Amino acid sequence: MTTLTLDALDLSALLCSRVCHDVISPVGAIVNGLEVLEDDADESMREFALDLIRKSARQASARLQFARIAFGAAGSAGASIDLADAEKVSKGMFSDEKTQLAWKAPQALYPKNKVKLLLNLVVIATSAIPRGGLIDVTVSGDGEAPTLLLKAKGSHARIPPHVRELMAGTPESGTVDAHGVLAFYAGLVARAAAMDVHFTIEGDEVTILSEPTAKAAEPAADLAPASPEEVRPSDSEPSDTALA
Repeated sequence: MTTLTLDALDLSALLCSRVCHDVISPVGAIVNGLEVLEDDADESMREFALDLIRKSARQASARLQFARIAFGAAGSAGASIDLADAEKVSKGMFSDEKTQLAWKAPQALYPKNKVKLLLNLVVIATSAIPRGGLIDVTVSGDGEAPTLLLKAKGSHARIPPHVRELMAGTPESGTVDAHGVLAFYAGLVARAAAMDVHFTIEGDEVTILSEPTAKAAEPAADLAPASPEEVRPSDSEPSDTALA
């Protein structure tokens, strides 16, 4: 099956739409909290508003820091990203009362696209356990030929719908919307990094394994694809699940 591509402008628009969608919620909560502070003199309501502002500001910051590395041009001045930074933004984004994130990786600089792939796989692993649970991330091997192993364990675990097709660039619908663009983008990053990604499930545990491709891919200029055959983006907005 022919791998479909998105025009660079459409890809950037869908990614921006997705990131903005995920930041709107905490920013909106901050605005609501400030309105309460302005209009309500009740001390208990003011304390509630301040607590809401604090939590929402931390959430917005965590989402932006994660997006900056996972989807943006963070570290573009160099070719590597520190795995410690990847761990920090991942735990800031996903570790809460619902989902716990365990991280085992060397303290080292790894090629940028391989770190970006790792972060995008964390997003996919999170969506594999919709009711929360534990995500165990293990990185082994050197930066040029790493093994990325993610195990997501939780109630009602499942391989996210259509994730394989989207990552392969062969969506069944022939379109990519702002919800599916994250898996589609992860596939672009995997191919740019010359990495294969495999999914398996056993009971309530989903395993995502990424290793270097057996046959080395041609060097990729970046993630701006040529588009002899374009996918038309859907106008639909993503669901309310944050980056999942």
